[in-house]
Amino acid sequence: MAAAINTKPDFFDRIQIITERYLTHRAKIQNIKKEKQRKKSALADWIEAFIWAVCVVLLINQYLFQAYQIPSGSMIDTLLVGDRIFVNKIVYGPEMLPGVAKLTSPIKPSRNDVIIFENPDYHSRGIVFDVVQRILYMMTFSIVDIDKDEAGKPKAHFLIKRAIGMPGDIIYNKRGDMYMRFAGEDRVVAETVYNAQRGWKHNITRLMPADGYPFLEAAGKTAAYTDMGISVPSEILNLARDGSSIYMEDPDYITYETKRLEVLRAAFPQEARFAKEYSRRVQGRYVPYTRILPLGDNRDNSHDGRYFGPVRISKILGKGSFKYWPVLRFGSIK
Repeated sequence: MAAAINTKPDFFDRIQIITERYLTHRAKIQNIKKEKQRKKSALADWIEAFIWAVCVVLLINQYLFQAYQIPSGSMIDTLLVGDRIFVNKIVYGPEMLPGVAKLTSPIKPSRNDVIIFENPDYHSRGIVFDVVQRILYMMTFSIVDIDKDEAGKPKAHFLIKRAIGMPGDIIYNKRGDMYMRFAGEDRVVAETVYNAQRGWKHNITRLMPADGYPFLEAAGKTAAYTDMGISVPSEILNLARDGSSIYMEDPDYITYETKRLEVLRAAFPQEARFAKEYSRRVQGRYVPYTRILPLGDNRDNSHDGRYFGPVRISKILGKGSFKYWPVLRFGSIK
């Protein structure tokens, strides 16, 4: 009697069949992809590559490094007008989205860091505009900025300054020179002395000459008398006039305004606002524990924390890392 023939595939045959089916399907998919790729136009390829590049740039700018252009001379000579720099965004915690939530970081700004932060005086046009503006700014490495004022100049949405006052400090301004009383201490130290002790070699640029202060202070007092509609004492008026054409080209407006307030406080003792503002300028500015006082290196040409006060640490977006343009100024920021 003849033996029965087993027509069912054994285990190895089934493995072979499945493998052949998979390889055939895979080859078919690859052929379809190749055919689609062949049919694509050169323009479509370019657009696709550009979109991917934009996405990569946005991710890098948002979370790692962002490009900025220096618009003013407030940080001369550390940073010059027109310098293009990269800011380290990850060090203090990057924003999740432009102008929205910010991630926390164990690293906080240290004294003498060059920091970039949101301008406290900036008035936003709305979150949609801010997001679009910042995306365009990042995509073009700071070349395109649609956030401009009536004169066509870019608005100061962000400021870059040096972290001078740390939480708990009291900062004093005396004729343009800064003095610091650190948290928990009673000694007052000059900023220049403190910097020299630590080997910090950045220049603090001054435009106002030391011998011009008597004339500048007289000018501040003259302004106060003029505001009140009172005749200015001759000795003050003459002193202000003597220095008006010599020392007032780049004045220290902090000292000027302090002297103006000094006269107004004496004339109107019932006005608490004059007394409060004058007292704050003379007795120093306290830096709360959630804030930092930023100042520009070019002290007589910098709109900084002396005007708008300490800024929240949560609003500090990054640390100045290095200059990449002009090529001759390429290097780290210190």
